[in-house]
Amino acid sequence: MRHIPNLICLMRLALIWPVVRLLHDRSYELALALFVIAALSDGLDGFLAKRYSWISELGKVLDPAADKLLLIAVFVESAWLQLVPWWVTAAAVARDVMIGLGALIYRLWFGPLHGRPAVISKINTAAQLLYLALVMLQAAFMFPPAGVLRALAYIVVVTTAVSGLKYLSIFTRRAWSTPARAV
Repeated sequence: MRHIPNLICLMRLALIWPVVRLLHDRSYELALALFVIAALSDGLDGFLAKRYSWISELGKVLDPAADKLLLIAVFVESAWLQLVPWWVTAAAVARDVMIGLGALIYRLWFGPLHGRPAVISKINTAAQLLYLALVMLQAAFMFPPAGVLRALAYIVVVTTAVSGLKYLSIFTRRAWSTPARAV
């Protein structure tokens, strides 16, 4: 039972290709349905892991990796299809690359990164998931209006920037206060 959150993460990873493929084929309704399932699975695996203490070392890596891969893939494909402006995609991808590289560098030079995701990061992930779902909803059903998507795009970029700066601050502060490992 304790592996259920990891299995849910693996399911989310398995949904990435079908979502991107359906977007590419302009099957927006099906892409939206699978994307919503993937987005909801993110909350479900986290809830189960915390509620039943099913937290694992694998899950600590798998969950954020599944989130980032899903979001990056859908942002890039949506930008390619001109559903999402490139500047929104660039901000989202740059933040995730920065966090990934920062975590890798910290791990290699200083050791394991202990800590929890920042609250702004959770807000940013929720904003990105909502934005992409509404983009697909608009592509499929011409709702919500473009003005709503434009406003949410700005919210996504602001939360992305604030979240990225928060992680940069955390990594920098920890690096300055932790002696480097002997290599």
